[in-house]
Amino acid sequence: MSSKTILRSFAVLFAGFCLSIPLFAQQDDAPSVAEAARRTRQQKQDTAKPAHVIDNDAIPSSSAASTGTPASAAPSSDGSTAKSPDSVAAPKSEADKADDDKKKADIEALKQEIADKLAKVNLQQRELTLAQDSYLSNPDHEHDKAGKENLDSMQADLTQLQAELTNLRAKLGAFGAPTDEKTPETPKP
Repeated sequence: MSSKTILRSFAVLFAGFCLSIPLFAQQDDAPSVAEAARRTRQQKQDTAKPAHVIDNDAIPSSSAASTGTPASAAPSSDGSTAKSPDSVAAPKSEADKADDDKKKADIEALKQEIADKLAKVNLQQRELTLAQDSYLSNPDHEHDKAGKENLDSMQADLTQLQAELTNLRAKLGAFGAPTDEKTPETPKP
């Protein structure tokens, strides 16, 4: 090959290299699909509706509930809306407040106990799954009686924990408090 051909080849390679650098830089500057999805999700969270707060003014009194009109908007004789004397809530006695506080404390304690029990159930489920995987990975697992007894024992413990968790949730329901929506249901074996 002649020196002109070699120089031309180098010139073409150099020009191609110089042209490809801006293309690579352009690709780095372009936002990824994941980043665009994150940004969209963040914008949706920012524009979420504010939670509705229920206060004493939003709750109708017992007389208004029977007539279907809110007590705070009962029309007066002149046609304007005025608050009726029934809409003023009677102050709670100290005993009622103490009972409410005790009930709230009992509910919170029960919710904590449910969360602890759920953590134990989840841990037991994971341990059982791990033990099952280990047991079944043994090629001679049909003859491993101790391993089978261990799995049966772990399954019985898990069933007992799940029953206790169900009982705790029933107690919480008896208090009239809904179970926490963040708390997932009892895992199934």
